[in-house]
Amino acid sequence: MAAAEGPGKGNGGVGSGSPAASGGNRQLKYISLAVLVVQNASLILSIRYVRTLPGDRFFATSAVVMAEVLKGVTCLLLIFIQKKGNVKQFASSLYDSIVVQYMDTLKLAVPSLIYTLQNNLQYVAISNLPAATFQVTYQLKILTTAVFSVLMLRKSLSRLQWLSLMLLFAGVAIVQVEQQQAGGKGTPGGQGTHQQQSYIVGLVAVVVSCLSSGFAGVYFEKILKGSAGSVWLRNVQLGIFGTLLGLLGMWSTDGAAVAERGFFFGYTPLVWGVILNQAFGGLLVAVVVKYADNILKGFATSFSIVVSTVASIYLFDFHLNLPFALGAGLVIGAVYLYSLPKGPLTSRSLMGTAVQQQGHPAQSKELPSVTTDGFLTKISSKEKGS
Repeated sequence: MAAAEGPGKGNGGVGSGSPAASGGNRQLKYISLAVLVVQNASLILSIRYVRTLPGDRFFATSAVVMAEVLKGVTCLLLIFIQKKGNVKQFASSLYDSIVVQYMDTLKLAVPSLIYTLQNNLQYVAISNLPAATFQVTYQLKILTTAVFSVLMLRKSLSRLQWLSLMLLFAGVAIVQVEQQQAGGKGTPGGQGTHQQQSYIVGLVAVVVSCLSSGFAGVYFEKILKGSAGSVWLRNVQLGIFGTLLGLLGMWSTDGAAVAERGFFFGYTPLVWGVILNQAFGGLLVAVVVKYADNILKGFATSFSIVVSTVASIYLFDFHLNLPFALGAGLVIGAVYLYSLPKGPLTSRSLMGTAVQQQGHPAQSKELPSVTTDGFLTKISSKEKGS
């Protein structure tokens, strides 16, 4: 699987065969970089934008459910296409994978619950924090994933990785101290001034989201080690639980309001755009990322922080100062350092589970790859033998 082979070592080197092939691979990498950056930044910025617009606010819990439904339907369609439109094979395959092998399906209930919780928490966090602050703080999921990987999977980290994790924590801490001293001035900025927002609520939400992200990704890798399921099938299984749990969460949180105003209350073309970005963005990245490598993914994550910060200045009147720039710079550097090639003792799948932002799955020959972002595709492994 190409993405695991490192930058230019498998794609653009000896195996490329010709200058034309090398140029084609280089072009695909640049396209991959652009897609990853746009996906990373656009989802956060678009959610922040629609949650701070004046007028009726849509129910975030219903948006989470709709994203799961659309993603599940899309994956069902892709499985149907894989079966060449044979309804009997399609139904038989689903029945065997979901019902007959029900224990395999039930294993996904726990991560699905965590991802559903994470999806809702991210809406809460983005609704209460500036997009740039959220983007920087959310990189703590790299730290939580690394810690859970060491504790649960007995994986080892290189000295460079430990250094990058310390830099990451220091950078996030500087950003949070600066925001606290500023009284969260950037939070209501611009179009968000009419909305009641709480910096503390947003901070708690993003921290819990990072913890759940790290645990879910590592737990997912642990229970699915050696699994033969395809990416599309796994997303269908996750979607079943995700939709049911999302509906339960919506009923418990906004049940009365949804019953009174309707499931699609407050939905606008912009809101539908956010939901489509959630539902299809991760699936798109899962396909595109095969042409990228870990360094490219780390660079894309770092660059997306810059894009989010610059866009926040113009869209949300975000105030950039030296402490925030210093903290964000440390985080950007830490993410890039963490993505550098490691020695043979360090598992590549750890980087794949941790560093991906907004659905950047790593590729591994031994393990199914999983993302730690509840917004997006949860698994990106190919079907066994493919």
